[in-house]
Amino acid sequence: MKLILANPRGFCAGVYMAVDVVDQLLDICEDEQICVYHEIVHNRNVVDRFRSRGVLFVEDIKDAPDDSIVVFSAHGVSPEIRRQCEERNLLAVDATCPLVTKVHAQAIRLEKKGYQILLIGHANHQEVIGTRGEAPNAIQIVETVEDIPNLSIDDPAKVAYLTQTTLSTDDAAIIIEALRKAFPLIKDPPSSSICYATTNRQHAVRILAPACDVVLVVGSRNSSNSVRLTEISENIGTRAYLIDDAGEIDPTWFDGVETALITAGASAPEHLVKRVIKELIERHGGVVEQHHVDRENVEFGLPGSLKKMMRERDIDPEGRRIQINMGKEFNDWLDSEDIDHVDVDLTIGESS
Repeated sequence: MKLILANPRGFCAGVYMAVDVVDQLLDICEDEQICVYHEIVHNRNVVDRFRSRGVLFVEDIKDAPDDSIVVFSAHGVSPEIRRQCEERNLLAVDATCPLVTKVHAQAIRLEKKGYQILLIGHANHQEVIGTRGEAPNAIQIVETVEDIPNLSIDDPAKVAYLTQTTLSTDDAAIIIEALRKAFPLIKDPPSSSICYATTNRQHAVRILAPACDVVLVVGSRNSSNSVRLTEISENIGTRAYLIDDAGEIDPTWFDGVETALITAGASAPEHLVKRVIKELIERHGGVVEQHHVDRENVEFGLPGSLKKMMRERDIDPEGRRIQINMGKEFNDWLDSEDIDHVDVDLTIGESS
């Protein structure tokens, strides 16, 4: 069986940053309770690893112990959550993805200019809850096209839309088109709210899935972007399965399969992908083909609150960056495991 491995896949720079923030806090604050508001990223394995190291995950700030350090997850939080931390004098470290922060800033600017904001996304998703909290009186949620007739619009000339960063670009495009028909003067965001990582991983599946018999998406079921990858594959006509790890693989999925595609959502760590590949190679043999559809060249700095905390503990944070460089490291791992593999370069440039 041929195993095609999509690149890009897995952790994006924002997730790397959020996970690294918690890892560094565990290293420099050994005797302090570290809490994370909501899951740091939507991946069961990542959350379980941190729980095993003593991290407490809370859904309400009142559940964070006094004098604890509270980390805001990659999905972002509303101003109300920040206020609650300040009231309790809790030390907050913000691990919000910078791309989510950008959407928050856009919402604030639009409200100040008098716009009603239509936020396309899933109402119960933590990212949407946080974004809505920035301008609660101006934002209405649009989950489907069917929601549009029920919107309350005061002035059709002062309407704008934003999107949750982890949506399917296909699904978002359908809703955006319907909004433009309903409100011809609606204002577009200055740039797409859907993040580069979500777009790139979806693009890779669209390019690669049609030539495959089955697609495995490594990711958790509460990960919006992971779920979208399975939906995109199914819409193309290739059956897809979402799995947390290799232990969830059903051998019958591969009966008669000649080519399988493996990818991972933006919150799924690479070691889980490696375990899936080893499992399939041991069962079916074959060659791994890593297909590079986009080359991501993205890096983020550490959050200012973490750098301040490090300086207070005489740790120099300068020069520490979160950077994506997946291809070479993965090929080195394949060599170390003596797995036959080739690289196929389909890229037309770099994404950032």
